[in-house]
Amino acid sequence: MRDAARLLPLLAVMCAALAGCATPPPASDPAALAAFKQTNDPLEPSNRVVYKVNNAVDTAVLKPVAQGYVAVVPHVVRHHIGNVLDNLNEPVVLANDMMQGKPRRAGDSLMRLLINSTAGVGGIFDVARRLGYPNHDTDFGITLALWGVHSGPYLYLPVLGPSGPRDLVGFGADIALDPFTWVGQGAAVADLGYARYGVSAVNTRAQLLKPIDQIKRTALDPYATFRSLYRQHRRAEVKATRADNRATVPDWFPQPKTPQPKTQ
Repeated sequence: MRDAARLLPLLAVMCAALAGCATPPPASDPAALAAFKQTNDPLEPSNRVVYKVNNAVDTAVLKPVAQGYVAVVPHVVRHHIGNVLDNLNEPVVLANDMMQGKPRRAGDSLMRLLINSTAGVGGIFDVARRLGYPNHDTDFGITLALWGVHSGPYLYLPVLGPSGPRDLVGFGADIALDPFTWVGQGAAVADLGYARYGVSAVNTRAQLLKPIDQIKRTALDPYATFRSLYRQHRRAEVKATRADNRATVPDWFPQPKTPQPKTQ
């Protein structure tokens, strides 16, 4: 994982450089040029090759594993596994909340980590939600977006799937921010880390079995559909994070009343 954290930012720079070398249509063809800019996918031919490879691996390996996981593991157990995975990721969420300048969200993340790691038995039970601390997801890609970094051209990456230079750098940064990356050493710790990411991948793929199957079955161009959905999802996440400017003091905490002027 430490090697991945070092290599991913370099890979992002390489991808961005390749994207910059792509040649757009000539100005004499304004329709093609407008379409090129609209899709912002200058590496589309190579991206589609990677998509086909990923799709073949998913069809042969990940999807059958996810289907077996759903068939064998009861829904309530999968739910608790998701809770544990969310709790393990809470330090990364907390770090990004603070870098985004969102004190209320950071407070929620801190309380969720403390409560669910103790009363929630390592995150198995989401006790914090019942106590008024809702969960939310964020990452360093969103942090960069709030700092004004553009998403860059569309990239479809091996294993990772839809991304872009900004989100790829964010992915590497989140690995570096994860305490499991730099706390502890040895084969046992490394194996636990790989197991965590493996379970997370299977659990996430299990949640998306029906939506992905429907897209592949009904979309005329699944690649373009996934590209559009990914961009819409990321824009919505950035917009929701930017708009979340709740007061630091929870809404349910008694607020001091503002003195009303006396009437004459």
